[in-house]
Amino acid sequence: MKKLSVALAVAALFASPLALAKTVEAVASFTVLADIVKEVGGDHVQVKSLVGPNGDPHTFEPTPQDSQSLAKADVVFVSGLGMEGWMDRLISASGYKGKVIVSSTGVSTHQMEEDGATVTDPHAWNSIYNGTIYATNVMNALIAADPEDAAYFRQQGSAYISQLNKLDQWAQKTFAAIPQQKRKVLTSHDAFGYFGQRYGVKFLAPVGLSTEAEASASDVAALIKQIKAEKIHTYFIENQTDPRLVKQIATETGAKSGGELYPEALSEKDGPAATYVAAFKHNVEAISQSMK
Repeated sequence: MKKLSVALAVAALFASPLALAKTVEAVASFTVLADIVKEVGGDHVQVKSLVGPNGDPHTFEPTPQDSQSLAKADVVFVSGLGMEGWMDRLISASGYKGKVIVSSTGVSTHQMEEDGATVTDPHAWNSIYNGTIYATNVMNALIAADPEDAAYFRQQGSAYISQLNKLDQWAQKTFAAIPQQKRKVLTSHDAFGYFGQRYGVKFLAPVGLSTEAEASASDVAALIKQIKAEKIHTYFIENQTDPRLVKQIATETGAKSGGELYPEALSEKDGPAATYVAAFKHNVEAISQSMK
Protein backbone atom coordinates (compact mmCIF):
# COMPACT_ATOMS: atom_id res chain seq x y z
CA MET A 1 0.00 0.00 0.00
CA LYS A 2 2.87 2.32 0.86
CA LYS A 3 4.55 1.67 -2.52
CA LEU A 4 1.30 2.55 -4.30
CA SER A 5 1.01 5.85 -2.37
CA VAL A 6 4.55 6.82 -3.37
CA ALA A 7 3.85 5.97 -7.00
CA LEU A 8 0.67 8.07 -6.97
CA ALA A 9 2.54 11.01 -5.39
CA VAL A 10 5.24 10.86 -8.07
CA ALA A 11 2.59 10.67 -10.81
CA ALA A 12 0.78 13.67 -9.32
CA LEU A 13 4.02 15.68 -9.26
CA PHE A 14 4.70 15.07 -12.93
CA ALA A 15 1.11 15.87 -13.83
CA SER A 16 1.12 19.19 -11.96
CA PRO A 17 1.10 22.51 -13.92
CA LEU A 18 4.48 23.40 -12.38
CA ALA A 19 6.12 20.24 -13.70
CA LEU A 20 4.63 20.75 -17.15
CA ALA A 21 5.31 24.49 -17.26
CA LYS A 22 6.79 25.70 -20.52
CA THR A 23 9.98 27.73 -20.68
CA VAL A 24 9.97 30.33 -23.46
CA GLU A 25 13.36 30.53 -25.18
CA ALA A 26 13.83 34.26 -25.85
CA VAL A 27 16.60 36.27 -27.48
CA ALA A 28 16.94 40.03 -26.86
CA SER A 29 19.18 42.38 -28.79
CA PHE A 30 20.97 43.99 -25.82
CA THR A 31 21.22 43.82 -22.04
CA VAL A 32 18.66 46.47 -21.06
CA LEU A 33 15.95 44.77 -23.10
CA ALA A 34 17.03 41.30 -22.00
CA ASP A 35 16.60 42.36 -18.37
CA ILE A 36 13.07 43.64 -19.03
CA VAL A 37 12.21 40.27 -20.63
CA LYS A 38 13.74 38.46 -17.65
CA GLU A 39 11.78 40.54 -15.12
CA VAL A 40 8.46 40.05 -16.91
CA GLY A 41 9.07 36.42 -17.85
CA GLY A 42 10.41 35.25 -14.49
CA ASP A 43 10.73 31.47 -14.12
CA HIS A 44 8.97 30.81 -17.42
CA VAL A 45 11.55 32.49 -19.67
CA GLN A 46 15.16 31.78 -20.57
CA VAL A 47 16.61 34.89 -22.22
CA LYS A 48 19.89 35.48 -24.03
CA SER A 49 21.23 38.96 -24.73
CA LEU A 50 23.13 39.19 -28.01
CA VAL A 51 25.11 42.28 -26.95
CA GLY A 52 26.73 41.52 -23.62
CA PRO A 53 27.33 43.66 -20.50
CA ASN A 54 29.20 46.92 -21.22
CA GLY A 55 28.77 46.21 -24.95
CA ASP A 56 27.93 48.85 -27.56
CA PRO A 57 24.70 47.94 -29.44
CA HIS A 58 25.56 50.39 -32.25
CA THR A 59 28.86 48.74 -33.23
CA PHE A 60 28.01 45.13 -32.31
CA GLU A 61 29.15 42.44 -34.73
CA PRO A 62 27.19 39.15 -34.46
CA THR A 63 28.96 35.78 -34.35
CA PRO A 64 27.92 32.35 -35.70
CA GLN A 65 26.91 31.47 -32.11
CA ASP A 66 24.44 34.38 -32.15
CA SER A 67 22.93 32.99 -35.34
CA GLN A 68 22.51 29.61 -33.63
CA SER A 69 20.80 31.24 -30.64
CA LEU A 70 18.27 32.90 -32.94
CA ALA A 71 17.60 29.66 -34.78
CA LYS A 72 16.57 28.01 -31.49
CA ALA A 73 14.49 30.94 -30.17
CA ASP A 74 10.71 30.94 -29.63
CA VAL A 75 10.59 34.75 -29.76
CA VAL A 76 13.06 37.56 -30.50
CA PHE A 77 12.91 41.03 -28.93
CA VAL A 78 14.45 44.19 -30.40
CA SER A 79 14.17 47.81 -29.32
CA GLY A 80 13.66 49.14 -32.84
CA LEU A 81 13.74 52.80 -33.95
CA GLY A 82 16.91 52.08 -35.93
CA MET A 83 18.92 50.86 -32.94
CA GLU A 84 19.89 47.40 -34.19
CA GLY A 85 21.10 48.00 -37.74
CA TRP A 86 22.74 44.56 -37.76
CA MET A 87 19.64 42.55 -36.73
CA ASP A 88 17.99 42.02 -40.13
CA ARG A 89 21.17 40.44 -41.52
CA LEU A 90 21.48 38.22 -38.45
CA ILE A 91 17.86 37.05 -38.67
CA SER A 92 18.30 36.26 -42.36
CA ALA A 93 21.50 34.31 -41.71
CA SER A 94 19.97 32.35 -38.82
CA GLY A 95 16.88 31.17 -40.68
CA TYR A 96 14.68 32.30 -37.78
CA LYS A 97 11.03 32.35 -38.89
CA GLY A 98 9.32 33.34 -35.64
CA LYS A 99 8.04 36.70 -34.44
CA VAL A 100 10.32 39.69 -33.95
CA ILE A 101 8.82 41.92 -31.26
CA VAL A 102 9.64 45.63 -31.60
CA SER A 103 9.51 46.55 -27.92
CA SER A 104 9.39 50.33 -28.49
CA THR A 105 6.04 50.10 -30.36
CA GLY A 106 3.74 52.82 -28.99
CA VAL A 107 6.51 55.13 -27.77
CA SER A 108 6.19 58.82 -28.64
CA THR A 109 9.43 59.21 -30.58
CA HIS A 110 11.99 61.95 -30.10
CA GLN A 111 13.40 63.56 -33.27
CA MET A 112 16.81 65.20 -33.56
CA GLU A 113 18.74 67.16 -36.17
CA GLU A 114 21.94 65.41 -37.22
CA ASP A 115 24.15 66.35 -40.20
CA GLY A 116 21.33 68.41 -41.67
CA ALA A 117 18.77 65.61 -41.49
CA THR A 118 15.95 64.84 -39.06
CA VAL A 119 16.53 61.44 -37.43
CA THR A 120 14.70 59.38 -34.84
CA ASP A 121 16.42 58.93 -31.49
CA PRO A 122 16.53 55.16 -30.74
CA HIS A 123 17.31 55.44 -26.99
CA ALA A 124 13.68 55.42 -25.84
CA TRP A 125 14.19 53.26 -22.72
CA ASN A 126 16.21 56.00 -20.98
CA SER A 127 12.88 57.53 -20.03
CA ILE A 128 11.63 54.91 -17.61
CA TYR A 129 8.08 55.95 -18.49
CA ASN A 130 8.87 54.46 -21.90
CA GLY A 131 10.20 51.43 -20.05
CA THR A 132 6.62 50.71 -18.98
CA ILE A 133 5.66 50.59 -22.67
CA TYR A 134 8.52 48.17 -23.37
CA ALA A 135 7.43 45.98 -20.43
CA THR A 136 3.81 45.96 -21.62
CA ASN A 137 4.85 44.91 -25.14
CA VAL A 138 7.11 42.20 -23.70
CA MET A 139 4.31 40.91 -21.45
CA ASN A 140 1.85 40.69 -24.35
CA ALA A 141 4.42 38.91 -26.53
CA LEU A 142 5.18 36.32 -23.84
CA ILE A 143 1.46 35.68 -23.33
CA ALA A 144 1.13 35.08 -27.08
CA ALA A 145 4.15 32.75 -27.06
CA ASP A 146 2.93 30.80 -24.00
CA PRO A 147 -0.83 31.31 -23.42
CA GLU A 148 -0.95 28.66 -20.68
CA ASP A 149 1.17 30.88 -18.45
CA ALA A 150 -0.75 34.08 -19.26
CA ALA A 151 -1.83 34.68 -15.65
CA TYR A 152 1.76 34.36 -14.45
CA PHE A 153 3.07 36.82 -17.07
CA ARG A 154 0.30 39.32 -16.23
CA GLN A 155 1.15 39.14 -12.53
CA GLN A 156 4.90 39.51 -13.15
CA GLY A 157 4.42 42.24 -15.74
CA SER A 158 1.96 44.29 -13.67
CA ALA A 159 4.22 44.23 -10.60
CA TYR A 160 7.23 45.28 -12.69
CA ILE A 161 5.33 48.07 -14.49
CA SER A 162 4.18 49.38 -11.10
CA GLN A 163 7.82 49.48 -9.94
CA LEU A 164 8.85 51.40 -13.08
CA ASN A 165 6.01 53.92 -12.63
CA LYS A 166 7.18 54.64 -9.08
CA LEU A 167 10.74 55.19 -10.34
CA ASP A 168 9.44 57.59 -13.00
CA GLN A 169 7.67 59.67 -10.34
CA TRP A 170 10.77 59.63 -8.14
CA ALA A 171 12.99 60.85 -11.01
CA GLN A 172 10.57 63.67 -11.86
CA LYS A 173 10.53 64.85 -8.23
CA THR A 174 14.33 64.56 -7.95
CA PHE A 175 15.01 66.87 -10.90
CA ALA A 176 12.10 69.21 -10.18
CA ALA A 177 13.88 70.09 -6.91
CA ILE A 178 16.95 71.32 -8.84
CA PRO A 179 16.95 74.82 -10.44
CA GLN A 180 16.51 74.61 -14.22
CA GLN A 181 19.73 76.52 -14.96
CA LYS A 182 21.74 73.82 -13.14
CA ARG A 183 20.22 70.89 -15.07
CA LYS A 184 22.96 70.66 -17.73
CA VAL A 185 25.60 67.96 -18.27
CA LEU A 186 28.13 66.78 -20.85
CA THR A 187 28.10 63.13 -22.00
CA SER A 188 29.92 61.07 -24.63
CA HIS A 189 27.10 60.84 -27.20
CA ASP A 190 23.41 61.72 -27.63
CA ALA A 191 21.90 58.81 -25.70
CA PHE A 192 19.83 60.80 -23.20
CA GLY A 193 17.32 62.62 -25.40
CA TYR A 194 14.27 60.87 -23.95
CA PHE A 195 15.68 61.16 -20.43
CA GLY A 196 16.24 64.90 -20.89
CA GLN A 197 12.80 65.41 -22.39
CA ARG A 198 11.04 63.53 -19.59
CA TYR A 199 12.98 64.93 -16.63
CA GLY A 200 13.93 68.43 -17.80
CA VAL A 201 17.68 67.93 -18.16
CA LYS A 202 19.83 69.41 -20.95
CA PHE A 203 22.52 67.09 -22.34
CA LEU A 204 25.38 68.15 -24.60
CA ALA A 205 27.56 65.63 -26.43
CA PRO A 206 30.36 65.70 -29.04
CA VAL A 207 28.97 62.67 -30.91
CA GLY A 208 25.44 62.16 -32.25
CA LEU A 209 22.92 59.36 -31.76
CA SER A 210 25.25 56.57 -32.82
CA THR A 211 28.67 55.91 -31.34
CA GLU A 212 29.78 55.04 -34.90
CA ALA A 213 29.68 58.75 -35.78
CA GLU A 214 32.75 60.94 -35.41
CA ALA A 215 32.86 64.54 -34.21
CA SER A 216 34.59 67.02 -36.52
CA ALA A 217 37.11 69.53 -35.20
CA SER A 218 34.64 72.37 -35.82
CA ASP A 219 31.87 70.50 -33.95
CA VAL A 220 34.15 69.99 -30.96
CA ALA A 221 35.24 73.65 -31.00
CA ALA A 222 31.61 74.80 -31.11
CA LEU A 223 30.71 72.46 -28.25
CA ILE A 224 33.60 73.75 -26.11
CA LYS A 225 32.41 77.31 -26.72
CA GLN A 226 28.82 76.37 -25.78
CA ILE A 227 29.87 74.55 -22.61
CA LYS A 228 31.82 77.59 -21.46
CA ALA A 229 28.95 79.95 -22.32
CA GLU A 230 26.37 77.82 -20.49
CA LYS A 231 28.73 77.20 -17.55
CA ILE A 232 28.42 73.42 -17.62
CA HIS A 233 30.57 72.13 -14.78
CA THR A 234 30.23 68.33 -14.99
CA TYR A 235 30.97 65.66 -17.59
CA PHE A 236 30.15 61.94 -17.60
CA ILE A 237 31.70 59.05 -19.46
CA GLU A 238 29.60 56.09 -20.61
CA ASN A 239 30.42 52.46 -19.88
CA GLN A 240 30.13 51.37 -23.52
CA THR A 241 32.06 54.19 -25.25
CA ASP A 242 35.62 55.46 -25.58
CA PRO A 243 35.98 58.27 -22.99
CA ARG A 244 38.96 60.07 -24.54
CA LEU A 245 37.10 62.74 -26.52
CA VAL A 246 34.77 63.80 -23.71
CA LYS A 247 37.75 63.95 -21.33
CA GLN A 248 39.62 66.15 -23.80
CA ILE A 249 36.65 68.53 -23.99
CA ALA A 250 36.42 68.56 -20.19
CA THR A 251 40.09 69.55 -19.97
CA GLU A 252 39.44 72.46 -22.35
CA THR A 253 36.37 73.65 -20.45
CA GLY A 254 37.32 72.91 -16.86
CA ALA A 255 34.38 70.52 -16.37
CA LYS A 256 34.85 67.95 -13.59
CA SER A 257 34.07 64.25 -13.77
CA GLY A 258 30.69 63.13 -12.45
CA GLY A 259 31.53 59.47 -12.95
CA GLU A 260 30.16 56.84 -15.32
CA LEU A 261 26.66 56.46 -16.75
CA TYR A 262 24.91 53.40 -18.21
CA PRO A 263 22.70 54.57 -21.09
CA GLU A 264 22.90 51.58 -23.48
CA ALA A 265 24.46 48.64 -21.67
CA LEU A 266 24.14 47.17 -18.20
CA SER A 267 27.20 46.43 -16.11
CA GLU A 268 28.41 42.97 -15.14
CA LYS A 269 26.34 41.22 -12.45
CA ASP A 270 28.55 42.53 -9.63
CA GLY A 271 28.55 46.10 -11.01
CA PRO A 272 26.42 49.13 -10.07
CA ALA A 273 24.01 48.73 -13.02
CA ALA A 274 23.30 45.00 -13.32
CA THR A 275 19.59 45.54 -14.06
CA TYR A 276 17.53 48.13 -15.94
CA VAL A 277 16.13 49.43 -12.64
CA ALA A 278 19.60 49.64 -11.05
CA ALA A 279 21.03 51.42 -14.12
CA PHE A 280 18.24 53.99 -14.16
CA LYS A 281 18.59 54.66 -10.42
CA HIS A 282 22.35 55.00 -10.79
CA ASN A 283 22.02 57.44 -13.71
CA VAL A 284 19.44 59.61 -11.93
CA GLU A 285 21.44 59.73 -8.70
CA ALA A 286 24.77 60.45 -10.43
CA ILE A 287 23.37 63.17 -12.69
CA SER A 288 21.27 64.87 -10.00
CA GLN A 289 24.11 64.75 -7.44
CA SER A 290 26.45 66.48 -9.90
CA MET A 291 24.00 69.38 -10.13
CA LYS A 292 23.98 69.98 -6.38
